Amino acid sequence: MTTRLLHAGFGVLATIVGVAAGHLVAALTEPAASPVLAVGSTVIDLTPTPLKEWAIAHFGTNDKTVLVGSVLAGVLLLAAVAGLLARRRFALGAGLLVVLVAVAASAALTRPTAGVADLLPSLAAAGTGVAALAWLVRAAPGRAGGAHRGDQAGGASRRGVLVAAGALAAAAAVMGGAGRWITSYRTRPENVDLPAAADPAPAFPAGLDDRVPGITPFRTSADDFYRVDTRLTLPVVSLGSWSLTIDGDVDREVTFSFDDLASMELIERDITLTCVSNDVGGRYVGAARWLGVPLTDLLDRAGIDHTSADQILSTDVDGMTISTPLDLATDGRDAMIAIGMNGAALPVQHGFPARMVVPGLYGFVSATKWITRMTLTTYAEQDAYWTQRDWATDAPIKIASRIDTPKPLSTIDAGRTVIGGVAWAQHQGGVEKVEVRIDGGGWQEARLGPSAGQDYWRQWYLPWTAEKGQHTLAVRAVNGEDEEQTAARATPFPEGSSGIQQIVVTVA
Repeated sequence: MTTRLLHAGFGVLATIVGVAAGHLVAALTEPAASPVLAVGSTVIDLTPTPLKEWAIAHFGTNDKTVLVGSVLAGVLLLAAVAGLLARRRFALGAGLLVVLVAVAASAALTRPTAGVADLLPSLAAAGTGVAALAWLVRAAPGRAGGAHRGDQAGGASRRGVLVAAGALAAAAAVMGGAGRWITSYRTRPENVDLPAAADPAPAFPAGLDDRVPGITPFRTSADDFYRVDTRLTLPVVSLGSWSLTIDGDVDREVTFSFDDLASMELIERDITLTCVSNDVGGRYVGAARWLGVPLTDLLDRAGIDHTSADQILSTDVDGMTISTPLDLATDGRDAMIAIGMNGAALPVQHGFPARMVVPGLYGFVSATKWITRMTLTTYAEQDAYWTQRDWATDAPIKIASRIDTPKPLSTIDAGRTVIGGVAWAQHQGGVEKVEVRIDGGGWQEARLGPSAGQDYWRQWYLPWTAEKGQHTLAVRAVNGEDEEQTAARATPFPEGSSGIQQIVVTVA
């Protein structure tokens, strides 16, 4: 039994060493080709939509960590089997390791932008993993020096195993750490001095941040801004090689460098973005000041007056595609290709060096990060990633509101307090009114914070004298077109959630 456990451990350790080697090579070439990440990305693509939504709802922004951990756990379980097979016949164990790596290599090659170089991390993982397994098996008791009887031989064999295992564990730690450091260094945004906007946003008003404890800040910092996408690792993008091409059903194909975009007349706008996966009362919404080139200015350079296209099929640097309805993107709203966020260049996690921002549409049809191509085409001719999975094509953001304070299921002190939160109705006249209902009573109008435009959310609050006991609080918003937030419940799939948030709090 001890020998079997030992060899199972050999398989696990050899695989960890191989994965670390593959990760290091991927960090130097293409991070997305790292074996575990390549398999994880394929799993994401193959996962049914309901399961994806369940993972986002239950794990939030940790869904990717859970996925990678699950993939790694499955790999290590099979690696233990490989170690057991190697105990009986080394070729069998080594063969299973090679099969595992072959799966990762196939996954890496299915990426839309994959090339032959994307095989290198898997080849490194296979060679290193098999070599590590061979070293461990040779050093095991009953092999080589351990084949002779006697305490001295047995001790030497045990020492050989410890030396081999220690050296390999150290090598895995060094290679894994170096891979993480190199990836993080390569994905840092380059130093960019952004020009001033030709059409700047108005002075940003002071919100209720200091007046209502616990309320969401009026402006979301880049670090706190939500991130929901299919990527398990951030792309490596160099400004010197990056470009944005507009092609398809246009008068002329045009390509822009980052400097080309930065030299155009830029606009600056305060815009709230919302993810379609945001459930009622959810956190996948953020508000920031964006700097960029009006989308229509870029499309005019390509010429679309005679186009028969009904969508902009945008593609990111790794081949991810998103469909944006052309009529909505060009109907006068402040759609842009953004290059700045909150007064600085875009952070890598939010799309550096450029991303699409279209106010009033959920991100899955409007917010392509790391964008590198826009193709004018039709929905009949080409499907994007999400439309292939039966999500909606036109996806206007629904009127919504959220209670930030008090927190759901929290216990608060009796007496004077406030109920507060945020509400949004992008490109629908903005938020005109917010109402709160306490314990099923009548709707009471809340006080609104300042406005930063119809495409930006509003903070709100209602003074409340809280009496002891359990209370139910609900909130709804009304937009500038006098349309109320619907009470009809809907899940995020296929066109966004809806309903009234209702929470329970205890007053002690």
